[in-house]
Amino acid sequence: MRVFKDAWNRGDLPSGTVATVGNFDGLHRGQQAIIGMVAKRSAELGLTSVVITFEPHPLKILRPATAPLRLTTPDQKVALLEKMGIDAVAIVDFEQEFASTSAKQFVEQLLFERLDVRELFVGSKFLFGRDRAGDLALLRDLAGASGRRVSGVEEVVDGGELVSSTRVRAAVLRGDVEEAARLLGRPYSVVGGVVHGDAMGRRLGWPTINMDLINELLPSFGVYRSLARVEGGEPLPAVTNVGLRPTLHSDSQPTLESHLLDFDGDLYGRSVEIGLLDRLRGERRFGSVTELKEQIARDVEEARRRFAATPWP
Repeated sequence: MRVFKDAWNRGDLPSGTVATVGNFDGLHRGQQAIIGMVAKRSAELGLTSVVITFEPHPLKILRPATAPLRLTTPDQKVALLEKMGIDAVAIVDFEQEFASTSAKQFVEQLLFERLDVRELFVGSKFLFGRDRAGDLALLRDLAGASGRRVSGVEEVVDGGELVSSTRVRAAVLRGDVEEAARLLGRPYSVVGGVVHGDAMGRRLGWPTINMDLINELLPSFGVYRSLARVEGGEPLPAVTNVGLRPTLHSDSQPTLESHLLDFDGDLYGRSVEIGLLDRLRGERRFGSVTELKEQIARDVEEARRRFAATPWP
C-alpha cells in the first residue's frame, strides 16, 4: 500500500480512483462498512482504492480544548487500512490555513482534479469543509455534471445505538474493553516500545514488560487479560496492568505493564502491541507486597482459565 503524506500539496497522487474521505479514528465497524465498499468497487472496476484522511484530528486545530483522545495512532490507522485491502492512503495535513478551505474547493481540487475519483463512498451524515458546510447533497451536485457517482453509506447499529468513535472511546474509558472490541470488530490495542522499568515485577516473581506508549487513550485503571504482539508477530497471551501501582509507590503518571504468560525473553527496544480482551479487576491498594503477589497469582490463574475457555481472537 502507498501512503501519500501532505496530500493537499502533492501532484503525484493516483488518478482514476474509488475513494472515501474522513477522520476514521478507530476504524470501527461503521467505518469498516464504508472501507469495505471502497475496496470491493475498486476491485470490480479495476481502479485504485484510496482513503483520504486528516492528521492531526481537525478538532486538535479547531477546538484543541475539547479535542477527543485518539483511538488509533497514524501508523495503526495505516496498518489497519492495508489489512482491509486499500491500495493508497492520502493524508491531508490539517492546519489553520487548510481549515479555511471550502467544501467545493476541497472536492474539485483534490477529489476530482488530482485523484480523479470515479466513485466516492461516505457516511450518509458526512459533513466537511469550512464551517462543515459540505454534505452528501453537495457532493452529489458537484459529481453529477461529470458523471461521477457518490454513495451515502448508512451507519451501523449495535444494541440499538449507532456505532461511533465516541461510543468506542466511552467504553474504553470505563474499562469495558469487551464492548469496545465488539464495536471495533477487534480488541482495542495500544502500541509502544519496550523500555527499562524498575524491575519490580521481576522481584515480585512476575516479570513484566514496560512500554513507552504512543496512544493517547488508556482504559480505566485495572488489570486486563490481553494479547501481546511483538513487531507484528504471533499473539502471546498476557496479563496487563494499567494504573498508578498504588501498593508499591504510586506512580505520578499512569503506566502500562504486561506479564507475558509462558514467555521469558529480552524485548527491550522492540515494538509491542497490546490488545485488551477483558477486565479482570479494578486497580486497588493492597496492605502488603505479599498480598499483592498473591493477587497477581490469582489474576494470572484467572487469565489462564479464560484463555483455555475462549478461543483467541
